[in-house]
Amino acid sequence: MLSDIEIARRSNLLSIDKIAKRIDIPEKYLEKYGEYKAKVNLSFWEEIKNRKDGNLILVSAITPTPAGEGKTTVSIGLSLGLNRIGKRSIVTLREPSMGPLFGIKGGATGGGYAQVLPMEDINLHFTGDIHAVGAAHNLIAAMVDNHIYRREEPLMDPRRVMWTRVLDMNDRALRNVIIGLGGKANGCPRESGFYITAASEIMAILGLSLSYADLKKRIENILLGFTFDNQPVYVKDLGFAGAVAAILKDALKPNLVQTTENTPAFVHAGPFANIAQGTCSVISMKMALKLADYVVTEAGFGFDLGAEKFFDIVARSSGLNPKVVVLVATVRALKMHGGMDKKKLTTPSAEYVEKGLGNLEKHLENIAKFQVPSVVAINRFETDTDEEIEVIKRFVESKNSKAIVVTAHKEGSKGAVELAEEVVHLANHQNHYKVLYPLDISIEDKIKIITSEIYGSKAVDFTAQAKKDLKMIKKLHLEDLPVCIAKTQKSLSDNPHLLGRPKDFLVTVRSINISSGAGFLVPITGDIMLMPGLPKKPAALLIDIDDEGNITGLF
Repeated sequence: MLSDIEIARRSNLLSIDKIAKRIDIPEKYLEKYGEYKAKVNLSFWEEIKNRKDGNLILVSAITPTPAGEGKTTVSIGLSLGLNRIGKRSIVTLREPSMGPLFGIKGGATGGGYAQVLPMEDINLHFTGDIHAVGAAHNLIAAMVDNHIYRREEPLMDPRRVMWTRVLDMNDRALRNVIIGLGGKANGCPRESGFYITAASEIMAILGLSLSYADLKKRIENILLGFTFDNQPVYVKDLGFAGAVAAILKDALKPNLVQTTENTPAFVHAGPFANIAQGTCSVISMKMALKLADYVVTEAGFGFDLGAEKFFDIVARSSGLNPKVVVLVATVRALKMHGGMDKKKLTTPSAEYVEKGLGNLEKHLENIAKFQVPSVVAINRFETDTDEEIEVIKRFVESKNSKAIVVTAHKEGSKGAVELAEEVVHLANHQNHYKVLYPLDISIEDKIKIITSEIYGSKAVDFTAQAKKDLKMIKKLHLEDLPVCIAKTQKSLSDNPHLLGRPKDFLVTVRSINISSGAGFLVPITGDIMLMPGLPKKPAALLIDIDDEGNITGLF
């Protein structure tokens, strides 16, 4: 089979105005970035926002292997399958970050014959949204340090500045830095650091905002730090929210592209699910729901991360209502959770699949807590055997659910027809999902509910710093915000080495970041890092460009 990038290059792309026409977006609302990419002007949203919504389908997964289980490929494949059976469907996805692209992923636009295109553009700089987020975030950082240097009112305490800087790259050396060195003219020396851009509160805000007014208001509410007399300082207190929002003028507009089968796709915003809300922009999903019968979207990493946050943060604040959850499972991931050596996951073993089913079982139980119908999508790889597949099917059937093999990577829409038909059947209801917790309880209780109900923990330990943060949250009257737990994606627990379905474990909350602009709190658990590092053999070693400008090595 051809590589992803070879398939992408051989695909017959249509001009973006033709793609837009398929979902009735007039050309006057398109802002083109070349022939195959466009942003959709927000005035179009104002024109269509009172139309009836289509059905929202949420794709999540069991706890993944380091390489991922193909959620994006299944999401795109499902949308292709829905279009193949005569349903108008749009897939909405996050924008890839260059950090993981050059780290371990090597790309994040689906795979095989279920990709969003143009693949190279989307994976690298695309329409510049992530760069705009970085510039907006770093403008705030520069304005804060200038404010401190000029000794303007309110007098900020340099020791209590909470705003870092960001970079769209995995760079562990920047996690903790000293800034302002070199003498009086260079500012006030202090400790600071960098997050990856996807972890920026600006990225979270971009993903949740529905208008420029909404965007600006959220930016105004960002907590920057405290004064010497312990008073909070917000962006609105320093008066530059408008400038930050101006940088994001174009970034707020959804990006329209196409799939390998020329169906429409929105790829917009890119918060990670292990450290943020983990889904594409609300505006892109809402726009798509006015234009299609079925909108397929994905929530990052496993259901315990992206999907829980989708229900309890994104959907709760926006009014979105997923009708069906598609849970992606793979033979290789189950073998890993069964204890098989990660280097031998391509070796057939129904026994190890059986041993790993506890992880799948826990995720199915978690979906049921939100009272949404579900289906398991077995993303099939070439090395999977029929015996291994049958083990999964029999287990899922014993749980009164259904498991369907998906081969969209190899066959495109044809490989997802059965899944598409099941999704249409399951989506035929008018029920609303149920949130996991109310907002009027304590932050401690919210955290304990998520960690016990979704992760399966026995208890939660709050460090001295976390307890100090809880007191500050109460003082700032922010207890009614939902929580967005930052946790490893490698385990249901906060320990990446506890695979399968761990039990009787302790979750440690080290600190709690306040994202008052985005509208949630971020408990930091275990050893999760907001600035990732590169692996021993980064994907960057494989990526190259030839004399004709053709990029190679993306996968």
